[in-house]
Amino acid sequence: MRLEVICEDRLGLTRELLDILASKNIDLRGIEIDVVGIIYLNCPDIDFDTFSELMAEIRRIAGVKDVRKIQFMPMERHNTELISLLNNLPDAVLAIDLKGAIDMANQSALTLFNKKRHEMIGRPITQLLPAFNFSRWVEGSKARIREELVIDGLDYRMELMPVYIRDESAQSTLASGMMILRAQLASLQQDMSISEHNNLGFEHFVGVSNRHKSLINHAKKLAMLDQPLLIEGETGTGKEMLARACHHRSHRSNLPFLVLSCASMPDDAAETELFGHAPGSFNHQQGHKGIFEQANGGTVFLDEIGEMSPHLQIKLLRFLQDGTFRRVGEEHEMHVDVRVIASTRHHLATLAESGQFREDLFYRLNVLSVRIPPLRERPSDIQPLLELFIAKHTQKLAMAKPQLAEDLLEQLIHYPWPGNMRQLDNMVLRALTEMPDNLLRVDYFHLPPWEANATGLASVNLDGSLDEIMKEYEAQILDKLYQSFPSSRKLAKRLNVSHTSIANKLRDYGIRKR
Repeated sequence: MRLEVICEDRLGLTRELLDILASKNIDLRGIEIDVVGIIYLNCPDIDFDTFSELMAEIRRIAGVKDVRKIQFMPMERHNTELISLLNNLPDAVLAIDLKGAIDMANQSALTLFNKKRHEMIGRPITQLLPAFNFSRWVEGSKARIREELVIDGLDYRMELMPVYIRDESAQSTLASGMMILRAQLASLQQDMSISEHNNLGFEHFVGVSNRHKSLINHAKKLAMLDQPLLIEGETGTGKEMLARACHHRSHRSNLPFLVLSCASMPDDAAETELFGHAPGSFNHQQGHKGIFEQANGGTVFLDEIGEMSPHLQIKLLRFLQDGTFRRVGEEHEMHVDVRVIASTRHHLATLAESGQFREDLFYRLNVLSVRIPPLRERPSDIQPLLELFIAKHTQKLAMAKPQLAEDLLEQLIHYPWPGNMRQLDNMVLRALTEMPDNLLRVDYFHLPPWEANATGLASVNLDGSLDEIMKEYEAQILDKLYQSFPSSRKLAKRLNVSHTSIANKLRDYGIRKR
């Protein structure tokens, strides 16, 4: 029951109202006083007779002009409107108290962090955004700030604003901080020269497989070194993305990262792009700085180094020895400090052995090396990649995240993905644009046909007894499925058998997540 009492501004009138409520044993849940002469009371519901007596007694108070029943207290209505507004905002909004705990989270914030409301309220903001130091902000300037953050592999702009409360003497006291997280609709393959915050770092890589974790841990160690780095991997595995991450993690991160595709230009053009040319060469009055000179202090990424011509291989070998080179058409040598990262989709050692690539250059490049495993060798990474690409493209398309068909993930996991992550990324975008409703089905991916042996199951050895043959085949099946359902309970549910039986078989066959 909520009452609105219209009255004069008289000393003691509020006390008389409260005395009447107390005389009738009516609890007071809330009271609001408006400066224009209105008092709002929030009380439990009472029976009709008691209500009639209460209204009559309130009207007999000197200074009371009228009293009536209302549906909402002013602050209730105000808070409901505010919460409704916040929950309909596309950006995540969080209120954070001075201890760093979350006071309020709108619906977009719950969706972003995939949490229930009770899981968010009271949680320290550092658990959700460990890269941001809220305590330092509270103890520091407390000014409005903007920072770039990465959440689950996607770029976000964080804006933090102080919330002050003024007292009657107009003194302001910091009460909390209001944080807004706005998605940056930037492609994972955008040009790094656009702005600094677009630099790709290892935080953009998502995956749960042991192979993925091993790759990232190894690459992080190699990123801090200055020696040449060779990245091997099939088409679409993210070789340039990994090279950018290594550059971004290194001490060269604030200096240029430049790319040259060794397969896209003839010799003379590629040599000029790499080393530049002297004034007057090629009918140009002014000289031209090559990539190595432009990237001085930074990193040069040579894509598809296996396609480089023998002539350029000799020039590159000389440069890798001491960092010196000559512009085309010039006599004097120049020296720059550049880290070279090269990539190839071929097995460079095999090319060197067959004479298709200079062996001495191979050994110079292969000081440090990393191989990116194809997607078919780490099927457990397909689910987090799918979620990442769906989130990225639904942001671009300004659409809600779809529901996934029950068989979608299993179908995608068992597809071999010859184009790897790039193919999956493109297929997700295509599927989202063809989706007529809010259910994402495998049909919308239009997966090219593939042979049955692409599942990765090796041929069965038919030597031995029937029991031995069946055990070997069972081990292959369990090993394949375990990569997609990486726990004994998930795998047992998938195969509709007991958890204990699956756990014993995994142990007996020595099967682990790759």
